Amino acid sequence: MSPSPLISATELHDLFEMGRPPVVLDIRWTLQNGSDRAGYEAGHIPTAQFVDLGTELAAPPNDRGRHPLPDADTFVAAMRGAGVSDDSSVVVYDGGPATAAARGWWLLRYFGHADVRVLDGGLAQWVAAGFPIGTEPSIAAAGSFTARPSLARVLDVDDVLDFARNNVLLDARAPERFRGEVEPVDPVAGHIPGAINRPTTDNVDSDGRFLAPEVLNGTFGGLVPAGKEVAVYCGSGVTAAHQILALELAGIDAALYPGSWSGWITDPSRPRA
Repeated sequence: MSPSPLISATELHDLFEMGRPPVVLDIRWTLQNGSDRAGYEAGHIPTAQFVDLGTELAAPPNDRGRHPLPDADTFVAAMRGAGVSDDSSVVVYDGGPATAAARGWWLLRYFGHADVRVLDGGLAQWVAAGFPIGTEPSIAAAGSFTARPSLARVLDVDDVLDFARNNVLLDARAPERFRGEVEPVDPVAGHIPGAINRPTTDNVDSDGRFLAPEVLNGTFGGLVPAGKEVAVYCGSGVTAAHQILALELAGIDAALYPGSWSGWITDPSRPRA
């Protein structure tokens, strides 16, 4: 069985106590306010390096959406600056429930780095356990990270409609956004024809921790017929990574449509439901 992509606060603390600290990346970010460097400066897991989702884990907004995938040079520079090398064990976290941290997890895998885990429940669980918080800037020695063959799959925009007709395309946004009743971020409401709504909020419990794999498997199993492939999108390709992480916990491999809804609607000829 493959190791879990999650690590608990206690397990992470134990690694520090045993003198085997991983490289820890703080990826606090919210849809409303963007990257939260101020939160990092106010308190973070000791030795954690802040990574800016908007500038280091995404390219500038363009016709591929609000958070296009970063180019290899940008991502490699960000990882090296945070102290990541090819042999590094990496833990990523956010404030909880990992909707931003999962983007870092997915991108590390996309650029070929297998040894990465997400702190389950984020900083909230670390604090709840009474573990120490640092306020001083953490200085990391430069890493030697390199981009290698991808460990993650993507769905190309030209293949989205055929995929939705023949397989399972999951929309990870809130139900009211999927239905087009509200759209707080993008200029057009609705969803990609043929998609099925499964919000990321259904992946976690009230503490922001992922549900047990057997629970997730039961939920996703009811949405994915045998023999069908799965791909996920959201508003801009960030929280969709959270869904892919939940699917992996359930034992289901899934691809990401990186442009997601914000990229889809840049071309008015593409159909909308």
